[in-house]
Amino acid sequence: MAPEPLPQTAPATRGRSPERRRAILDAADRVIQRDGPDASMSAIAAEAGISKPILYRHFGDKSGLYRALAQRHVDPLMERVRGELHAGSSLRVRTRATVGAYLGMIRANLNLYRFLMDRATSEDPRTRGDLGMMVRRLGEELAGVLRAEAGIADPVRAQITAHAVVGMVQAAGEWWLEHPEVAAEAVVDDLTSAVVGAITGNGAASDEGGAHGGPGVQRRG
Repeated sequence: MAPEPLPQTAPATRGRSPERRRAILDAADRVIQRDGPDASMSAIAAEAGISKPILYRHFGDKSGLYRALAQRHVDPLMERVRGELHAGSSLRVRTRATVGAYLGMIRANLNLYRFLMDRATSEDPRTRGDLGMMVRRLGEELAGVLRAEAGIADPVRAQITAHAVVGMVQAAGEWWLEHPEVAAEAVVDDLTSAVVGAITGNGAASDEGGAHGGPGVQRRG
């Protein structure tokens, strides 16, 4: 018997197939990892073996490429953070895992992080708005967790605390990227204590035998 023919699909618009878009994004990743925030559209196009006009044809314009890269990399980061946030463990353990996941991923992808958070957001308001919305949604989700699991009954206080915590972790991560001499464990430990202290309203930030006696900076040998 002759094999059944594969289902027919409408032909992709020339130069805009999903596979070609992925190949261009792969090329953009390589160039950005190599060149950092100053990676040029010309270098990305050359890496992909196309011209700049064809590059823009796939994404509409430079803004479209920025937003495609943000979706490609920020969405998995947020999903990883959400996974740790909802894991079944104590507040301190969950907080430490969440903070560690976030800091570890931005340090491991420093050039991509800088390209998106510094260059793309400064050049393109839509990318800045998309990334800002992702952060706000994470704050909203954390506020729900605080109300359900951390005993913060007041919804306003839950919102304020959640968004303050998200901003604190983001700001501390930015600081850490500028101070690579500081050990990751020290940043994760102290930021965990600060976050737990902010959530519980307890400066000691103790939760099931936490290692620190306070949220202040802990020195490591």
